[in-house]
Amino acid sequence: MSLLDNIRSPWDVKDLPEEELEKLAAELREYLVKAVSKTGGHLSANLGAVELTIAIHRVFDTSRDRLVFDVGHQSYTHKLLTGRRGDFDTLRQYGGLSGFPKPSESVHDAFIAGHASAAVSEALGMARARTMDGENYSVIALVGDGAMTGGLSYEGLCDAGVSREPLIVILNDNGISIDRNVGGMAKYLSRLRLRRGYRKFKKFYRKVMNVLPGGKFVYRFNHKLKESLKRRILKCEMFEDLGFTYLGPVDGHDIPELVNVLELARDLGCPTVVHAITKKGKGYQKAEENPYLYHGVGKFDPATGVKEDNDPSFSSVFGEEMVKLGENNKKLCAITAAMTPGTGLVEFSKKYPSRFYDVGICEEHALSMAAGMAQQGETPVVAIYSTFMQRGYDMLLHDIGILGEHVVLAVDRAGIVGEDGKTHQGIFDVSYLRSVPGMTVYSPASFQELRDMLSHAVNEMRGPVAVRYPRGGEGAYKDGGTDASRLLREGEDFTIVTYGETVNDVLAAADALREKGITADVLKLGTIKPIDFDAVFSSVRKTGRLMVVEECVFPGCVGMELAARLTEASMSPRMLILRNLGDNYVTHGALKRLREEYRLDAGSIEKDIYDSLPDRVKNRGKDDEKKA
Repeated sequence: MSLLDNIRSPWDVKDLPEEELEKLAAELREYLVKAVSKTGGHLSANLGAVELTIAIHRVFDTSRDRLVFDVGHQSYTHKLLTGRRGDFDTLRQYGGLSGFPKPSESVHDAFIAGHASAAVSEALGMARARTMDGENYSVIALVGDGAMTGGLSYEGLCDAGVSREPLIVILNDNGISIDRNVGGMAKYLSRLRLRRGYRKFKKFYRKVMNVLPGGKFVYRFNHKLKESLKRRILKCEMFEDLGFTYLGPVDGHDIPELVNVLELARDLGCPTVVHAITKKGKGYQKAEENPYLYHGVGKFDPATGVKEDNDPSFSSVFGEEMVKLGENNKKLCAITAAMTPGTGLVEFSKKYPSRFYDVGICEEHALSMAAGMAQQGETPVVAIYSTFMQRGYDMLLHDIGILGEHVVLAVDRAGIVGEDGKTHQGIFDVSYLRSVPGMTVYSPASFQELRDMLSHAVNEMRGPVAVRYPRGGEGAYKDGGTDASRLLREGEDFTIVTYGETVNDVLAAADALREKGITADVLKLGTIKPIDFDAVFSSVRKTGRLMVVEECVFPGCVGMELAARLTEASMSPRMLILRNLGDNYVTHGALKRLREEYRLDAGSIEKDIYDSLPDRVKNRGKDDEKKA
C-alpha cells in the first residue's frame, strides 16, 4: 500500500516519519498528473507546491489555523491531504470538488481564492479578528504564481507590516512573481539564520545582553551591524522596511528545511515573510519544460502530454485581427494583465513589441494606463477576461467613462466559462459594462462578427467601446457585420431576443418550434448598449409575446431594460419570459450541463415557449402540421 493510501487527514501527515516525506511528495505528484489528466485542471502550479503544502500541514492545524491561498488553483495537494482524495475524480465536475478552496467544502478551506493578490488583506483581516476575540491561532497567506505582481498584495503588505499582528506570508516563488536571490553567500547566510542552533543562541544572547551592564547598547549596535550586512547580501530590505521579518530564501522542495523555517515563523509572533523557491511543474518533465501550457489543461494522456489546441477560438481570432489592425493603425497598442497567451496576443507582442504592454495582475492599473494613453491620442485595446475586468470597475466609470476616452475593451471569456466555477464565470459584465454612461457594448456571435466589430471599434468609433466574446469556438452561426440588430427568423407567435453565441441555441429552438407549426421572430442584437428598441418594439407589436435569452445575471440584464421600456411605452407583451442566470453565482461544471441547468439550451427554450402558448395556438400549429 502506498503512503498516500493512508493519508485521510492532516494528522496522518504529522505522524509520518520524516524520512518518508519525500516518498509522499513523489506519490502526490504521480497522483496529481494521473488525476488531472482525467478531469482537466491546473497542473503545473500544484506540482510545484507539493512539499510546501506538506510542510504547512506538518506545522499547522488548518482546521483551526487559517490558511489563505493566493491564487487558489495551487490548492490540489491541500485537498488531497485534508480528506478529499476519495472525491478527487469529481474535481471541477458538476456537483463535484471545486478547483479552488471552498469553505463550504471543508473546514480546512479558510477562504475562496479565485482572483489573485487578495490573500494578505484577507489574512490580515482574520488576524485582527483573532486579536479582537482574544484567541490564539496562526494565520498564513500562501502567495504565489504571479499574485505578487498585483497592487492589492502591496496594499495588504503595507498595512500588515505596521499592524504587528502575528501573520505569516509565504512567498511561493516559482519564477513568476519575484526575482530570485542568487549567490553562495546569500544561501549560506539564509541557512545559518534558519538553523535551530542559531535560533537558540540568538534567544540566549538577547537574554544575557538584557541583564548585563551596557548589554542593551552592545546588542543594539550588533543588531544594526548585522542588519546592514544582511540587507547588502540578502537584498530583502523591501519586506523589512514594510515591518516584516524576512526568512529566506529557502528551498521550497526541502521539507525538513521548510518545516524548520515555518516553525520559526510561527514562534516569532510578528509579521513574517517566508520566501520559498519552487519550480513550477516539478516532477513532470513536460510541465517543467512548458509550465504555461500545463498551467490550466483539459484531459490528456500523461505519457504523451498535452496536445496544443490549434482549433480557432474567439481569443485566437481576436489576436489575429489585432495583428492585422496593427499594420495600418500605428496608434494601436495592446494591453493585458498577465494573460498574453490566454487572450491571443502572443503574435501581436512579437510583431509590435513597442506597442504591447503586459502589466502583470494589475487590471486597475491596465485600465487607468489605457485612459492616459487614450488622452494622449493613442488607441489602446485592453484584453482582459470578463471575471477579471470586474476589478477595474471604478476605472471604467471614472478614468475612462467621464472623459469619454476612446479605450477599446476586449472582454474575453464572457458568459459561462465552465469548470473554473463561481470565481471565474463571466456573467456580470453585461450589467457593469452597460452601467457606464457613454459606453458602447458589442456582443459578437461569430468569428467574423468579432473581426468586423473589433475593426469598427478601433478605427471608426470614439469614446469607450467594449467587445465581449465567449470562451472557445463559434457555433453554426457564422455571419459577419456590425449591425445593431438582425432579424434571423420571421414568425407570428413569439419574439425571441438574444445576443452573442447564445443565438445558436435560440435558432435551434426556433427551428424546432417551426416543425411544430409555431413560428417566432429571432432578433439578434449586435450591440447590447445601445439597444435597438425600434426593432424589438416592431416585433413585439406583431407577436405580442417576448422571450429574452441571455447568459448573464438578472440584475442589469438586457431583458430587464426591455421590459421596463415596453411598459413605459404601454406595450407590455401578453407573455414575457426573461431567461437568464438569475440572481446567482454559477457553480463549476461542463458548459453544456450548466446551460441545461439554467434552461438556456435549445431544448429548454423550445419547451418553455411551447408550454407558455395557449392551446388555440398549439392546436393551430398541429393543424398546420397535418396540412403540411
